[in-house]
Amino acid sequence: MADAGGNAPAEAAASTGDAPAYEWDLVVIGGGSGGLACAKEAAKLGKKVCLLDYVVPSPQGTTWGLGGTCVNVGCIPKKLFHAAGLMQEGFSDARGAGWKLPEGVALDWEALVGGVQAHIGSLNWGYRVSLREASVKYLNAKGSFIDPHTVEAVERNGTKHTLSAERVVVAVGGRPKYLGVPGDKELCITSDDIFSRFQPPGKTLVVGASYIALECAGFLHALGFEVAVMARSIFLRGFDQEVAELIGADMERRGVRMLRPCVPVPSSGTARGGVKCTFKNLDFGVEMSESFDTV
Repeated sequence: MADAGGNAPAEAAASTGDAPAYEWDLVVIGGGSGGLACAKEAAKLGKKVCLLDYVVPSPQGTTWGLGGTCVNVGCIPKKLFHAAGLMQEGFSDARGAGWKLPEGVALDWEALVGGVQAHIGSLNWGYRVSLREASVKYLNAKGSFIDPHTVEAVERNGTKHTLSAERVVVAVGGRPKYLGVPGDKELCITSDDIFSRFQPPGKTLVVGASYIALECAGFLHALGFEVAVMARSIFLRGFDQEVAELIGADMERRGVRMLRPCVPVPSSGTARGGVKCTFKNLDFGVEMSESFDTV
């Protein structure tokens, strides 16, 4: 007889000495590098595996496919944007080396974003094929625990699946943190959004001085946009600070403006449709405002 908690299968198994019967040997929640590798290796060892992957839309509505942060909004698009920026920086050297390039060469931002997203789409499809070839069941659904061996998976259209598993691996990764000031989610974007945004960013403020912030500032400047970086204190916290300061100085020499040490305070939209950012200099306690097309 089942108790109030509904543990009849487990109790019955315990009384007979048999292991509980689960639908899956392993359920993996998260379809990034770790989750994909875990699921395929377990399947290779003969386990029955189901993988769940779901991207909660960013406040700007951005979502992406299978493969995780690196493939969709990290390493892969970042390197492609950097490569495009290096091409632009190489034009002057190419002319000096004898290449006859037309004057007024301009970036087609929409074409760049479209090409990068097409490449990412091919990688998303490749990961789905690799799961199928490994006999891993894939569900584009958000997983949550009902109990230690039961996961509820909810698809985007609301369809629910209840999965029982002997083991569950959580490999969900992380998402960017917002500024914590009024208007941040409504007026600002993050690295989750920049690589699929077809509108050129224009004059851009990057808030933060981590490696992701400095990378974004670097390729946007290389692509020809006016860029400022707002840093609360040091560059690249956790890294060698002598090297970090050299990187910051080199970016400044190239034309990236550094607002340091500064922190943002409440922002509001401007009449031009951009973002009016008010920030405080921590050395002097002075507040200043400036408008940007993208923050």
